[in-house]
Amino acid sequence: MTQAPATSRAHRSRHDREIVSLAVPAFGALVAEPLFVMADSAIIGHLGTPQLAGLGVAAALLMTAVSVFVFLAYATTAAVARRVGAGDLRAALRQGMDGIWLALLLGIAVVVVTLPSAPWWVALFGTSDTATPYAVTYLRISSLGIPAMLIVLAATGVLRGLQDTRTPLYVAIGGFTANALLNLALVYGAGLGIAGSAWGTVAAQYGMALAYLLVVVRGARRHHASLRPDAAGIRASAHAGVPLLIRTLSLRAVLMIATAVAARLGDADIAAHQIVLSLWSLLAFALDAIAIAGQAIIGRYLGAGDAEGARQACRRMVQWGMATGVALGILVIAARPLFIPLFTSDPTVQDTLLPALLVVAVSQPIAGVVFVLDGVLMGAGDGPYLAGAMVVTLAAFAPAALLVPHLGGGLTALWWAMTLMMAVRLVTLWWRARSGRWIVTGAAR
Repeated sequence: MTQAPATSRAHRSRHDREIVSLAVPAFGALVAEPLFVMADSAIIGHLGTPQLAGLGVAAALLMTAVSVFVFLAYATTAAVARRVGAGDLRAALRQGMDGIWLALLLGIAVVVVTLPSAPWWVALFGTSDTATPYAVTYLRISSLGIPAMLIVLAATGVLRGLQDTRTPLYVAIGGFTANALLNLALVYGAGLGIAGSAWGTVAAQYGMALAYLLVVVRGARRHHASLRPDAAGIRASAHAGVPLLIRTLSLRAVLMIATAVAARLGDADIAAHQIVLSLWSLLAFALDAIAIAGQAIIGRYLGAGDAEGARQACRRMVQWGMATGVALGILVIAARPLFIPLFTSDPTVQDTLLPALLVVAVSQPIAGVVFVLDGVLMGAGDGPYLAGAMVVTLAAFAPAALLVPHLGGGLTALWWAMTLMMAVRLVTLWWRARSGRWIVTGAAR
């Protein structure tokens, strides 16, 4: 009579070990990424306000461009993990190389577009005359690093699919350290100013890309996988990425609408919104780490033909997401007296900020489940459904958010609209997970 509970506990323990071993290093790597911009900001901030303003505009453009192509990591993770589960490491690494070649081609295309159009993009932000030259300089130089950044995304997906999240953590730490040292040397030592910061970041990015390539290429040679570009494989990688691109663009549209609405509410509201959004993004890193573990684990189970193992892993990760969301919500409430003064001393902004933070805290359990199910469905290669679900979510969120100013609502009402957005995502993802239609076994979906 005790065998079933003991077996159940053994399954949970195995899933817990897998989740922790993948999620903890993934969280470290995710946190390391925004440190690049923080290091640049800290160093350039001492050059002057126009330089820092220029960096802010250029960095926002670069981060947006790279985030649009995050599907390179997600789609590659799922495809590689399936082939790992099927026991075909050669095909897994061949699939990974196709993703890397796609990243290189897309990166070159972005550079070709960005170099001549940099002044136009900067002007689109309404940048001041004093900050514009610095923004254009930083954007043009840093855009040269976009191919490396996209290769890093694709190669990260390869390693995640191979169930390795430690190497990306080590590379991220090395890249951040190199970036900080190069920036200091080129900005102050060589006296290159903001251009030195951009060149230092580009050099660090190519160093990271090289480190990833050495790892992936070594694995490909060990398992006799071809390193040459394969047109059919690259097309397949691009085809798998299109639905995830639609999903990402829809999510970016949600964030842009929220910021635009906050700007209409007044200076105190937009200032408070930026602080809340920063915290929300930081919390998302912790939840996204579990989602990344979900992508790798679910893809491997489905590739191995183990549908029941995939279901059990999904259930356990949902429990992890819920528990993590509750813990983060409690942390936000407990830490708000420390967090709020750290970002602003303006009493008006503080008063606007507090109730919005409480809404974020309440919504964290929902976010925890949403992130996990998002990762599960990505790992299953269920991109078309994710794209459709996110478009539906955008359609539900947009009118609710746009009505906030007209109905006299403030920032708290806007963040309730954001919570509605997460609730819609929860319903659509939960329905899909319960239906079991995402469970398609085999080395390829």
